[in-house]
Amino acid sequence: MKYRTVTRFVTVFILIVGFIAGCVLQAYQQKSMETAAMAEKQVPIYFVETEEKKLAISFDAAWGCERTERILDTLQKYDVKATFFLTNIWLDDYPEMAKKIADAGHEIAMHSVSHPHMPQISTAEMAQELDGNYQRIVEVTGYTPELFRFPFGDYDNASMTVVKGKGFYPVQWSIDSLDWQESKTAEDIIDRVTLGLHPGAIILCHNNGTYTAEAIDRIIPYAIEQGYQFVPVGELIYKGEYEVNQQGMQKKPIAAGKTEPDDAENGR
Repeated sequence: MKYRTVTRFVTVFILIVGFIAGCVLQAYQQKSMETAAMAEKQVPIYFVETEEKKLAISFDAAWGCERTERILDTLQKYDVKATFFLTNIWLDDYPEMAKKIADAGHEIAMHSVSHPHMPQISTAEMAQELDGNYQRIVEVTGYTPELFRFPFGDYDNASMTVVKGKGFYPVQWSIDSLDWQESKTAEDIIDRVTLGLHPGAIILCHNNGTYTAEAIDRIIPYAIEQGYQFVPVGELIYKGEYEVNQQGMQKKPIAAGKTEPDDAENGR
C-alpha cells in the first residue's frame, strides 16, 4: 500500500514537471519565433537618431488644395522649408500648386500614383506606383524626388524591398497631427504635436486639413522657441548606408573602422 502511494506520488510529480517543462518550452519557442519575425521585418524611417534639436514637418497631398496657399504663407512667414509628399491623383488636379510648392524651395517627395494599400497589390503594381509617381513629379515640378511615404502608412517586407530596390528612402513619421480628422480642432492638433516634439522627429500633416494652417502657425514658433530647427526630411535623415531599428529610428552610421562611440561621445 505504501509502495503504491509513493509510486502514485512520483507519477503525479513527473506529470507535473513534464507539463511545466512543456509550457516553458512552448513559451520559449513562441518567443523565439516572435524575435525572429521581428528581426526579419523591414522598417521605414520614422525618426532620426540625433542629439541636435532638428526636426522636419511634412505634408501629404492626396486630396484638395484650397488651404494649401495659407500653409505656404505660414511656412514662408517663419522661413521654414518643409517636405510635401505628392500623389499623382493630386498632381493631376493641381499641377500649378505643385509647381508653386517646388518653386518656394520646399522638398518634393513621392506618395504613389493612386494612393493604394501597397501590401494589397502585386510587386509589379508597386513598381508602377513608384515609377509613375516619380515621372509625374519630375514632369510637373522639375524636382527629382528621393523619398517615398507609404499611403495610409501601410507597408510590408515586399513593398519595402521594392522601394529600397529602386533607391528611394522609405519615410514615415513619429508625430501624427491627425489633422485630417474633422473631429480634431486646431487646439487638438497643436497639443498632439507640441507635446510630442523630440530631436529627429518627423511630423505628419496634410496640405488640406481644415485646421492645419492655423495649427502650424502656432506649432512652428513654439518649436523654434524651444530651440528646434526645421529642415526638410531629406536633410534630416542620413543618406547612403544606414540602419533602422524596430522602433523606426534611423541610426547614425558608424564611421569605417569604428565599432562603437568613443568616450568623448559618451561624455566620459
